[in-house]
Amino acid sequence: MANTKSAKKRMRQNERRRIRNRGIRSQVRSAVKMARTSEGAVMKTSVADAIRSLDKAVSKGVLHRNTAARKKSALARRLAAAR
Repeated sequence: MANTKSAKKRMRQNERRRIRNRGIRSQVRSAVKMARTSEGAVMKTSVADAIRSLDKAVSKGVLHRNTAARKKSALARRLAAAR
């Protein structure tokens, strides 16, 4: 347990960030799953939405940029193969 005032503040900050990050990560996972399971004309728009959400997560510091790049690449390969 935190003993100092600064450690207690850090715990409060970490908890707020954890909750915020959880929502962002959940939204990213949903968008990627939607893009992977979609077919036809819907696939192009859902892949674009997933890429947009991945980029937002990177800019907010929730995901590492290489993780997002790997996921975007996989989605792009999947989209190209479907055409």
